[in-house]
Amino acid sequence: MTLRLLLPGLLIGCAVLTGCTSRHTDDTAGGGPSVTGSASPTDGPSATGPAGDGTSAPSPTASPGTGTASPEPAVPATGRRCHTSELRASVGADHPGAGQSNFVLVLTNASDRTCTVSGFPGVAFVDGTGEAVTPDPERATDETRQTVTLAPGAAAWSAMTYTNPALTGVTTVTPAVLRITPPDETAWIPVRWTGGEVSNTGKASVPRLSPLRAGDGT
Repeated sequence: MTLRLLLPGLLIGCAVLTGCTSRHTDDTAGGGPSVTGSASPTDGPSATGPAGDGTSAPSPTASPGTGTASPEPAVPATGRRCHTSELRASVGADHPGAGQSNFVLVLTNASDRTCTVSGFPGVAFVDGTGEAVTPDPERATDETRQTVTLAPGAAAWSAMTYTNPALTGVTTVTPAVLRITPPDETAWIPVRWTGGEVSNTGKASVPRLSPLRAGDGT
């Protein structure tokens, strides 16, 4: 009878001990917060695509229109060389002095843009058929060249001087046209020549040209 009374008590004690042991095991094996679920210190944008499929996300600097290089600036309408088609040429009257003939060759900007000329104009005396009748004029290379900026309507001039052929005794010819070619151009502008006889030998009384200067020579 004593054994019957003790047996239920022992069973109850074992049940209590089993419950305590079970709770202790659950707390230790994973009942607390999980370490693998903690946030990464680098909590910035993910390196994978929006869907998490492992594809690389595009770099922010690769987006169109975010580059630092600016477009090539457009070529300005000013400061470029004057072309023959934009210029008008003329020859001033002779201003003789000390046995010299002195003419002014003028190039005027007839365009609606600002452009530049620099250096010497090309000059050729020709007859009515367009054939050259004199040697090429000399250039005053000892004079300083300059770049002349011509606004619309502005002019540049070059001095053309030579000794009167009557003083040097050379043979002469009377040209019909003076062809003036702007610097760095190949097309010329014809101007009727009214300056009389010029040397056709190249030995004396050869015309000499100065570099272009700002103004009309007056």
